[in-house]
Amino acid sequence: MTQAGRVDERAKYYLIVLTAALLIPATLGSSKSIFNDGDVSWHIATGQWILAHGQIPRTDPFSFTWAGKPWVPIEWFAETIMASAYRFAGYSGISALATAALIALHAVIVSNATRFVRPLSALGAIVAMDVVLIPMMLARPHLLAWALLAFWTVLMVHARKKDGVPPLAAALLMVVWTNLHGSFVIGLVVAAALGLEALLASSDRSRALRQWGLFGVACLIAVFVNANGLEGVLHPLKIANLSMLPLVDEWKPSNPAVTPFFFVVLAGVLALIWVKRPAMHPVRWVLLCALLGLALLQVRHQAVLAIVAAVILPEAFAKGSARGEAEGRIWWLVGAAAATLIVVRLFMPMTPPENEANPWNLIAAVPPDLRSQPVLNGYVMGGPLILSGIRTYVDGRGDMYGDELVIGYKSITDGDAAKFEEAVQRWGIRWAILPHRYRKLVALIDRSPGWKRIHQDEVGVVYVRD
Repeated sequence: MTQAGRVDERAKYYLIVLTAALLIPATLGSSKSIFNDGDVSWHIATGQWILAHGQIPRTDPFSFTWAGKPWVPIEWFAETIMASAYRFAGYSGISALATAALIALHAVIVSNATRFVRPLSALGAIVAMDVVLIPMMLARPHLLAWALLAFWTVLMVHARKKDGVPPLAAALLMVVWTNLHGSFVIGLVVAAALGLEALLASSDRSRALRQWGLFGVACLIAVFVNANGLEGVLHPLKIANLSMLPLVDEWKPSNPAVTPFFFVVLAGVLALIWVKRPAMHPVRWVLLCALLGLALLQVRHQAVLAIVAAVILPEAFAKGSARGEAEGRIWWLVGAAAATLIVVRLFMPMTPPENEANPWNLIAAVPPDLRSQPVLNGYVMGGPLILSGIRTYVDGRGDMYGDELVIGYKSITDGDAAKFEEAVQRWGIRWAILPHRYRKLVALIDRSPGWKRIHQDEVGVVYVRD
């Protein structure tokens, strides 16, 4: 290649890296859509409680239906980070935090991919991953865990490439991950899969078993360093057995009508695999198939599949022939530019869209004397109510409330008059704040004696009971 050709190739590499690692994630992190989930608010409120009290709550401080009963947030570390960002710069701080997390994720993916495939192919992997992630790109703890999942998978894969084992100190990442988000379980699965691959592929199996076994034990010990102990480790597994899960969108089975782009990307990747026939150890195929099964079983796992696949597949498509180490100079530039973008995002105004997940005008219209009274609230509205200092009937912590309350609540929102009256009498409900989409319940309250509307807007309606 001529000198001019090398310059052009380097310029293309720089442009693609800057686009993939900076421009795309900065744009996504600045989108107001990251606030389109009521859980964002209660996560912030939980972090605020921790900062204010200097400890992690042991009982629920936010609802009246579960008040005083056991609850220890398993994502307390992420929530403290979120609350700190919110305390510093409000929603601009949350947006800056999301931008930083997404830049970290994209930087890990593109730096790994460009070691094996051409920069343009690496950009394609980023775009395919983002198409899957965007519906789940919300300012919640899982967003902070995505970069950790990517980095962890890269650590495992690179250790295997060198026929070694990750540094034992890397197990300490599990301490952070376990207190950040429940996806730490996937980290254990990835490590176990690559450890099994090492055992099967190594010429010295006793050494592989000893090294990866020690690393695995260190990881298992690390996950127990959390606010809930054994309960914190088992919590992700217990959630999977709740009957109320099909009522929550992200826990529902994947459906082309709901997340069509996931299936488009999946079809494209499968077609590419069929045509290119990438070379990869059978254990990695089993890992990806297992994650695909989880993704089809529950929408929330689509993100895990997309991230792990974006790390593992580039090397497979390169058929094991690495293009060499990524150029170091560009990453100093990426780091400096990332810091600048995050600071700029921090000081740019950000206001969430007025919707069911952010019904601030509707909440502002609630009379002060009602705010301390028991309320029947929309499920998604629970988070904003908590952040406003109003105790909820139910909110996004469905796993805490359990099947009985959440399934009973679903009957109420479906217009079950007997269940509604039972709840009113049991909890002494004085008012209700509901989205318009609860048509059956709204119609039921409209015709119920003693109830009257006191405010409504494009988001929802507020009722009071005589």
